[in-house]
Order: sequence, then structure tokens, then C-alpha cells
Amino acid sequence: MHPPLSMIFFTTLAGAAQGLLLALVGLQFADAAVPVALNLVGAAIVLLMSAVGLAAATLHLGHLLRAWRSAAMWRTSWLSREVIVLPLFMAAVLAWGLAQWGHAGGAVLTLLGLLAASLALLLYLCTGMIYGAVKAMREWAHPITPINYAVLGLASGLVLACALTAAFGSSAVATLVPLALAATVLGAATRGWALWRNLNLTPKTTLQSAIGVRHPRIEQKSQGAMGGSFNTREFFHQRTPEFVRQMRWTAVLLGFTLPVAALAAGLQSAWLLAALWLAQYLGLLAERWSFFAEAQHPQNLYYRAIS
Repeated sequence: MHPPLSMIFFTTLAGAAQGLLLALVGLQFADAAVPVALNLVGAAIVLLMSAVGLAAATLHLGHLLRAWRSAAMWRTSWLSREVIVLPLFMAAVLAWGLAQWGHAGGAVLTLLGLLAASLALLLYLCTGMIYGAVKAMREWAHPITPINYAVLGLASGLVLACALTAAFGSSAVATLVPLALAATVLGAATRGWALWRNLNLTPKTTLQSAIGVRHPRIEQKSQGAMGGSFNTREFFHQRTPEFVRQMRWTAVLLGFTLPVAALAAGLQSAWLLAALWLAQYLGLLAERWSFFAEAQHPQNLYYRAIS
């Protein structure tokens, strides 16, 4: 499939924002030494990242004036459910942040924290299932897809939470670093398993079955269209195998190897943790590009070949 940049930025930014919120709420329930200012800044960052991701997602729409219709099919569409849950999540984060600013009671903060955290987890499910429910894409249609979205978003959010707590001089950074390390290792394991599975899938459709010819050697010389079309633009990434491999290695090195090495070394400098989050985020952009590019639509048997 063609990796849409709007969806790549939305899913990675929103995923990191959800992970950061879960980390902050987790510290709240653990009664960690976290200043109110840290939670206020954290809530503002979560809202900013969610808003930027949402703005990027709108670029994927053909007609912005009809965007409201995207929520109409909530009974059957995971996309509609995501469209509904995302603003609810942002509203809950805003309420949680305002409660922190107003020094609300413990019961109010607990309730709002639970609500925001629950919506964050639900949003992970909705986003992942948008692709996990597409049966035509066997690379996506698996329970590992929403799991990967959640684990990778949580890993990114935890690294960002480490940088934030270190910047405020909170001792909670010592608690978050091992959690960020564990989430990153788990993300590498689940994404690695998904990649191994995708690369070893046996195609159900071949050129022989597509045209009803049983000859063992059929070689296609043309993509079946003299010019570009929706099929040639949206169902194949149009990149070389070498480029695809480079994106995978970028994801491995920046998204997983570097963060694991740095976090395992006990990195606790705010600036270095912030730089680590940025490097990991670039790696996760490459990972998300690879996720889209791995999906092989059956129509590519006809349209991908170029004479």
C-alpha cells in the first residue's frame, strides 16, 4: 500500500501523546513525587501533540466540509469510533489538566485520570483496528496490529515522560526509565514478530489464479495501464526494495536499538532524553511507513509491474 504521510504523522504523534498521558496518570496513582507544574505541562503537550496529529489527519480527507460524516458509521466502523473517541480523549485530558491547575480534590483527580487513561487505551484499540479489521490486507488483519499500535505508542510516550520528569527534577524519572526500556523491548519483539509473519505469508492469489492459466511460468511486462490511476497511486508505494530495506533498518536502529541501549545505560539527563525521544520518533516514523508499505493488495499483481 501507499504510506500516507498524514496517517503516519497522526498515528505516531497521537500514540506518543496517549503514552505520555498514561505515564503521567500512572505516576499520579503511584503517589510519585511529581510537581503539579509537571502534570500541567504534560497535559498541554498531550493536547498539542493530539491536535497536531488531528490536523495532519485532516489532510487525508478529500472534502473537509464533509468531515463530520466520518463519525456517522460508529456502529460498524472503527474509523468512526476513532473520530468520536479522539475528541473525548482530548476533552478528558483538558479536564484533568484544569483539575490539576485548580488543585481539585483527590477523588476528582482520580476520576478524571481514570477517564483519560481509559479513553487513551480505547483510542489505541480504535486506531489499530482500523487496519486490523481490513481482511483484504492479510499483513494487517491480525490481533498483533492493535497491540503494536498500543505498545509502540506507549514506548514513545514513556520516553517523552522520562525527559519531562527529568526536566522538572523529579525523582520519578528513575521509575519511568525501566518502564520505557521494557515497553521499547516489547515493541521491538511484537513488531519483529509481525514483520517476520508478513514476510513469510504465502500469497493466496497468483498470476495463474488471477487469469485462469495454469502455466508455471508467467511473466508480466506491463502494469495494465498506460498512465497513472488511483490504483497505481494508492495500492503500491512505488519505492525500490532497497528503499524499503533502508526504512526497516532505520526503524530498527533509531526506533529500538538506540533507545534500548541508552535506557539500559540508565540515561537520566533531560536534554539527552529529549534527544533520544526525537531519535526514537524518527525511527517510529520509518516503522509506520514500513507498516503501510508491507501490505500487499491483490490488485498489485496486475498494476505493480512496469515494462
